[in-house]
Amino acid sequence: MAHQEHSGTRTMSKKSERTRQRIVEAANRLFYHKGYHNTSFTDVVNASGVPRGNIYYYFKSKEDILHAALKYRLSRIEQMLQSWSERYRTPIERLNRFLEILPDSVDSLARYGCPMGTLNAELGKNDPALQAEAKAMFLLFEDWLTDQFAELGYAGRAREFARRLLARGQGISMITHVYGDRRFLMQETDLLQRWVNRLAHGDDQAEV
Repeated sequence: MAHQEHSGTRTMSKKSERTRQRIVEAANRLFYHKGYHNTSFTDVVNASGVPRGNIYYYFKSKEDILHAALKYRLSRIEQMLQSWSERYRTPIERLNRFLEILPDSVDSLARYGCPMGTLNAELGKNDPALQAEAKAMFLLFEDWLTDQFAELGYAGRAREFARRLLARGQGISMITHVYGDRRFLMQETDLLQRWVNRLAHGDDQAEV
């Protein structure tokens, strides 16, 4: 009997976690597609399929949901970067894999912009404390890219190169979104790939 009760409790716990995760994933998509401030609780109810009262059981406010969505995003980024570090043997392979994010995401970038950049820009105007939390996504990428450039032999300029790559990626995403120009994204990504590959061959004077 006790075993059955324990099993039932564990099943309920898993169901509760799945419900919570469904809310977080639905809200995360909405924050990207509509923006944080333009997303209402009703939007989250409709998108998640979870009744309003149940959502309040897990989250007391939309800000609480944002905190959870940011943790979810950070976890996914960490897992992705870890998998790249394990799968690709050399830093140039890892850098080129990073650059594939742009063409892989071209349709969503053209329609909505960069999920990291748009959220940070939105929060930075009115919610600096929340923006500081969202900045952690950029910092994860920056640290990982810094490690790759350092391994390439550019320890003294590794963080500079990492931020340059992030900045160019953000600019490409913005122009692609504004103009809906997918060809531009492909052309600019190719230039970035040429740049990192010249660096890999020792051309420290290479410019993007």
